[in-house]
Amino acid sequence: MTPVLEISDLSIGYGWDESSALIAVRDVSLVVEAGEVLGIAGESGCGKSTLAMAATGLLEPPGRVLGGRIDYEGVDITSLSAEALREMRLKDISIVFQASMNALNPVMRIRAQFDDALRAHGVRSESERGRMAEEAFELVRVPPRFLEAYPHQLSGGMRQRALIALAIVMRPNLLVLDEPTTALDVVVQRSIIQSLSQLRRELGFAIVFITHDLSLLMEMADRVAIMYAGGIVEQGPARELYRSAGHPYTRALLTAFPPIEGERRRQDGLPGRPPDMRELPPGCPFAPRCPEVMDQCRTVTPPSVWRTEAHRVVCHLETNATHAEEEVAP
Repeated sequence: MTPVLEISDLSIGYGWDESSALIAVRDVSLVVEAGEVLGIAGESGCGKSTLAMAATGLLEPPGRVLGGRIDYEGVDITSLSAEALREMRLKDISIVFQASMNALNPVMRIRAQFDDALRAHGVRSESERGRMAEEAFELVRVPPRFLEAYPHQLSGGMRQRALIALAIVMRPNLLVLDEPTTALDVVVQRSIIQSLSQLRRELGFAIVFITHDLSLLMEMADRVAIMYAGGIVEQGPARELYRSAGHPYTRALLTAFPPIEGERRRQDGLPGRPPDMRELPPGCPFAPRCPEVMDQCRTVTPPSVWRTEAHRVVCHLETNATHAEEEVAP
């Protein structure tokens, strides 16, 4: 079966001159199967949102795809015209942004924004557009009467639900969520996550969930990819990463949030800061911050090692561990 989304060796840069472009995404490869939830986690500035914009055909100059492919159900969207991409968005691929007040038009009622989107996609009947908007609001557990409100009249959680309703109004096959719960309190955050999980079961769409909060992904995602300095440093099944993360950066992210149960203990943050994407250090980009750094990490690009059939880690530690196992094997 053809994946819903397949990203192959994708590199994205910012700059009008390709030779001097800042590389924000480097050689990223990901696959999203039908009905699956793929989580992408990492600190701010690691390339998550740039990847989301490219995957939905929303990347604009000076951002540009420098290499690789983005295939939606076998069609490379990087080769499509602006008109073809416009027809695909909302109907096939939708995106939910984190800043709901920026994504919604503040001077239009919510219903009018649904009406514009549906009319642009060929729904000519006004009554049909109204029915679809009300049905979408009911799916995200918001009373349809709030379609008559302006965005500022809704709470942050309700605005985010309105955005999700708009994203699913035409039943797309892929929903990209770019940190949709970042500005919300934990109670509202959990409620929205539960609603998204239920909607996925009911409607069958695939999800790419982008966040800096790895604890959310461990609860919701089937598979997780960890980004650092524009590249994927580890990816695999969520449970497998939670139980036996291979990359020191993944382990640092996992210990960044406190456990719900057990004794209280001090939380130690990850020292240092992400590298300047214009001047990445030689070898492993994470080496200056890594608590397990070795001499080779500072000079040699780490290899990509498959721990299992579905779990890949880009780290010298994995190579050394493999060699150690081979040496002690009978």
